[in-house]
Amino acid sequence: MFKHSIFLRIYAGLVILVVLVAVFGYLLVQIINYQRAQEYRESLTDGMAYIISEGVARQPNLQQKMDWVSDASDLLELPIHYVEASKVDITRAEGRRIAERKAVVRWDAESGIAYIVVGLRDDPGHYLYIKADSITERQMKALPVFILDYLVYYPGQEKEYLARIQDYFSYPVSIENVQNLPLDSEQIGRLRLDHSIILYRDNASIRGTTISIISPIPGSTSQVLVMGPVPLFNWMPFQLATGITLLSLFVLSLGVYGLLVPMQRKLREVSYALNKMKSGNMSLRLPVEGSDEMSTLASSYNNMSDHIQRLIEAQRELMRAVSHELRTPVARIRFGVEMMADEDDYDYRLQQVEQIDKDIEALNTLIDEIMTYAKLEQGMPSIEFEQIDLYDVLNQVAQETEALKTQKIIELHPMPVAVTVEAERRYLHRVIQNLVGNAVRYCDNKILISGGLDQDGQAYVCVEDDGPGIPEIDRARIFEAFARLDDSRTRASGGYGLGLSIVSRIAYWFGGTIQVDQSPTMGGARFTMTWPAQRYVKKSKRKMLEKKPEEASDHLA
Repeated sequence: MFKHSIFLRIYAGLVILVVLVAVFGYLLVQIINYQRAQEYRESLTDGMAYIISEGVARQPNLQQKMDWVSDASDLLELPIHYVEASKVDITRAEGRRIAERKAVVRWDAESGIAYIVVGLRDDPGHYLYIKADSITERQMKALPVFILDYLVYYPGQEKEYLARIQDYFSYPVSIENVQNLPLDSEQIGRLRLDHSIILYRDNASIRGTTISIISPIPGSTSQVLVMGPVPLFNWMPFQLATGITLLSLFVLSLGVYGLLVPMQRKLREVSYALNKMKSGNMSLRLPVEGSDEMSTLASSYNNMSDHIQRLIEAQRELMRAVSHELRTPVARIRFGVEMMADEDDYDYRLQQVEQIDKDIEALNTLIDEIMTYAKLEQGMPSIEFEQIDLYDVLNQVAQETEALKTQKIIELHPMPVAVTVEAERRYLHRVIQNLVGNAVRYCDNKILISGGLDQDGQAYVCVEDDGPGIPEIDRARIFEAFARLDDSRTRASGGYGLGLSIVSRIAYWFGGTIQVDQSPTMGGARFTMTWPAQRYVKKSKRKMLEKKPEEASDHLA
């Protein structure tokens, strides 16, 4: 099943891809959550690390520093050690944090214990090493004590110095009036008893659950120290993450399915059309919608169907025309042979032989025309483009036509400069020969041949005559195979209706066009074939080629 259906393989591949994306997304979420948690821990400890470091730095001697650390350890109920810096392995990133007066937090996920390293101002040889296995309400209420101890050294300037150290805290720390806080009477009473209170707030639309610590300021009954609100870390629940992931994957699958179904439908249309073509129905065409690859495929199928249908119709027309054209000379040859059998007169038999020879030559000419047309009609012929002197080919055809003694005046319009074009000489010669031969059959007296480059840089050859011309209504039909506007005159002049068709196909394979109109100077028909003088030449290069004759003339001048 998978072997014979590309869409099943695509769907299976997408399922595998979706699973891989889900696994990768899960791992990525875990890594992101770990990094978020680490940054959260560091942001909570940076401010207090700075305050504790300042408290230790204010002590005048080592013993007092050790006593201060001991008191802080008792207050926080956390073991705080005054250790030498050489005994602690610090990474480069951790060293930068310590140099910035920030805390280093090392989290042990298995034991759930955080190890905090705090640098000391003016004492790079020692660190404070704190082991925190849990954070209790007592420890949270003890934090304002360290801030108040820091502010004791700046009486009357508390708010100013709080503003200075605010950068070290990831949450606001300020001194507020009690009346401006959303406190009830019980909480206000606890503040008056010098007790700190903790406020929990749940605001899902903004910051989620937050904690604020409010501590009374000694000597003040109207102002308090407010730490927070501090947002609690929000781990994404596993069930929620799983649900979002599965929903996203489901939507992704629907989207991919919605993208593949139209392509599958279009391929089915192509398959249906090909089956119809195989059964002989060439009339079905596919709708071309948009400009994507499937539209290109539909357009290619339509072009292929048009080409095949045109080839079949051309083949049928060719068979009908060939049978019709061959019947007359064959009948004349048979009649001549029968007459020779019953006639003893030598001169009469010689006359019949000459007529049979003319009919055979006519058959050879017809077969050559048919073979040339069939080769050009059925597919891309073997064309070898080369640089050709256009005037040389025109002059050759003019001389060959004059050698036939047609009693017509052949005038070749001279070129002021030599024109070199890209074409295959054999086919270009055939084009000019057919156009001139057609003009010889229908002109009254004179034919004009010209060629060169037009205003757009296209190569052209033009053949005009002073004959009756071609009615405008018949100009599009004359390039069809075996088309004759005057059947009796065509047969009398020896035409078969293939010459202009061959010219049209050669122009097509040259990448050009063939047009017919009325000659403005001679009054008869004017045939003009144009094609690119230089194949695949860029515009800039073409401009350089156009400038060369001007530069040469300036140089000669």
